[in-house]
Amino acid sequence: MSSLNSKSPSWFVPNDLDGFFGLALDNLIQILVIVSLCQGVLQFPAEIIYGHVLPGAALSIMVGNFYYSWLAYKQSKLEGRDDFTALPYGISTVTIFAYVFLVMLPVRLDALSKGLTSEQAAELAWQAGIVASLGSGFLGLVGAWFADRLRKFTPRAALLSTLAGIALTFVTMGFVLRTWAHPLIGIVPFGVILLTYFGGFKFTLPASKLVIPGGFVAVMLGMILSWMTGLVHWDGRQFQEAIQSVGFHWPTLALGQLWSNGPIFWNYLSIILPMTLFNLVGSLQNLESADAAGDRYPTVPSLAVDGFGSIVAGLFGSCFPTTLYIGHPGWKAMGARIGYSWLTGLAIGLICLTGTVGVISYLIPIDCGMSIVLWIGIVIVSQSFTATKIEHAPAVVVGMLPGIAGWGALLIKNALRVAGLGTQEHPFSADLIAPFEKLDTYVSGAFALEQGLIFSAMILAAITVYIIEQKFNLAALWSFLAGGLSWIGLLHSYRWTISDTVIHLGWGNGAQWAFAYFLLALLLLYAHWQFKFKSN
Repeated sequence: MSSLNSKSPSWFVPNDLDGFFGLALDNLIQILVIVSLCQGVLQFPAEIIYGHVLPGAALSIMVGNFYYSWLAYKQSKLEGRDDFTALPYGISTVTIFAYVFLVMLPVRLDALSKGLTSEQAAELAWQAGIVASLGSGFLGLVGAWFADRLRKFTPRAALLSTLAGIALTFVTMGFVLRTWAHPLIGIVPFGVILLTYFGGFKFTLPASKLVIPGGFVAVMLGMILSWMTGLVHWDGRQFQEAIQSVGFHWPTLALGQLWSNGPIFWNYLSIILPMTLFNLVGSLQNLESADAAGDRYPTVPSLAVDGFGSIVAGLFGSCFPTTLYIGHPGWKAMGARIGYSWLTGLAIGLICLTGTVGVISYLIPIDCGMSIVLWIGIVIVSQSFTATKIEHAPAVVVGMLPGIAGWGALLIKNALRVAGLGTQEHPFSADLIAPFEKLDTYVSGAFALEQGLIFSAMILAAITVYIIEQKFNLAALWSFLAGGLSWIGLLHSYRWTISDTVIHLGWGNGAQWAFAYFLLALLLLYAHWQFKFKSN
């Protein structure tokens, strides 16, 4: 055993550069989204964005990535291996939108309705966001000690298929459409990724054996094509705006905002709790994904750092919790190991602390690196089939359905907004359902599956697995769980807002779906009784 454990892993290998380009790009996208929403929707002044939100985000991203690098090193030493891949980590896209539109924007609008200035309303909205981030962190930290039981009780197909549904739609399809919308920029870098990671092709310098990482080649080709084709062009005014925020911004504690706005946590617990559960279950699924790829990590410390990172974010002024990212199998297949994680934490941390986000986004558009994200999505979907029992393939398909429906709901609502709906004069309402159903498009079903899709995907896949295995009593138990979650509004129940459909928490709000799941559970219990009766 000692001879095995004497094998020392490396903190950096050449293939970590490929993983770095992918993970850093993924984190950079989240940072760009945060800046855009904080400026456009919440109208935060630059002082809050670059002086508090981004420095807090920097610390949370650095803490998590440094820890997961160390954890991968530790596990490598324990198992005598040098091929462990660190868990990918960053800020959750879903949480960004949830906290902006369901926590901070309502606080801002309420403040404005009471006669406060735009600056005062922005201050209150920011305080609400950091309270929500801190509350999410504490709940996630506590929940880490109970998540492993859920992991042992949940079939692998149920965990992986949920990620596959999200990867196929929210992660992959948007970039697929963008690739073919800008074919001169997107298709060639995508070809580079396919050549490198599916075809085993290696790019080398002329008359040299030095291998150039495929991710680097894809990004550089994308950037050159972006500028050559006019997708990006020089604009002196835009560039001057981009460099105004450049400068080092030290993180500062935001304890004053936390103490003065503690009641906000209870006012928005109905939003914070589901999002915390979403991140917790999602991180649990990512651990299962890593395990299926050959890297088993301890559950409690891995999940606890999710919560701790969010606490750090809230304490230092960021409104956005952190989480484990999907995509570990993709990074591992690239050959990334430990270095891609700590390098990402260092790079994104410096970008946030120095205010250079605007300059980077101006010079290197997202189109340059989206092929790497496409690769990750393809690997995740493939793994959901290859890493589960072949007879569980139907369960994987069933588990992907809520993610597909949720993405469809997003497209429908975006189309309605483009058509001029979703305003004070023309708000969303139940009147939209009938016209869609006349065209055989049941949007109400899409909106229902959209709410709590990560839970419903896991539950539906688990029910299907246990039906396949003829363990009908366990399938019934999962169906009862779905009924209970539906009854309190965590699954399927939604309400209309001016421009969206959002989760509708409350006792009995999801009664119709709850009764359906309860009836299904009774049917499964009958099947269990009859199966045992015939067996005897």
